[in-house]
Amino acid sequence: MVEALRIILLVALAAAALTTAGLTLAWWMEPVRRLRRALQRTMGPSVEVEALSPAEGRACALDFETSQAAVLWDRGANGLVYDFDEIEGAEMIVDGHVLARVRRGEGRRALDVMAPDAGQVVLRLMFADARHPEFELDLWNATTGASTGSPAEALRLGRRWLSHVEALLK
Repeated sequence: MVEALRIILLVALAAAALTTAGLTLAWWMEPVRRLRRALQRTMGPSVEVEALSPAEGRACALDFETSQAAVLWDRGANGLVYDFDEIEGAEMIVDGHVLARVRRGEGRRALDVMAPDAGQVVLRLMFADARHPEFELDLWNATTGASTGSPAEALRLGRRWLSHVEALLK
């Protein structure tokens, strides 16, 4: 009887250990955490602004200390790092229409339209790179459930990115 109780307790302990290990692994491999770790490995801990799209497995970040921008895809497995002088501009695209644009040598096209019921908000970064001239990141996508909580939050994040890009282009 005592031996059977000991075996039951050992099996319960093993099951609890496996469950804890599984939950820890799931937490560690969560898409947002994976992208943030990849950004930190790429850029270091001093990133000023970041945008993540876990549904797409894409992320981008700006680091004013090193004067670099990073774009990552394939859940952070692949990416490119650009110096600020390689950035040509940025656009915010809402439901297929460019609503705001910042380009090198041009004035800013301001976002004057609010779209609280937008189906998709995309940030497009443009680079002086013949092989990878553009990088698009869904800030909000109603069909895939992109990272930000609402279209309004996505528009705020997009405006913030455009302001940063405008500042570094000047």
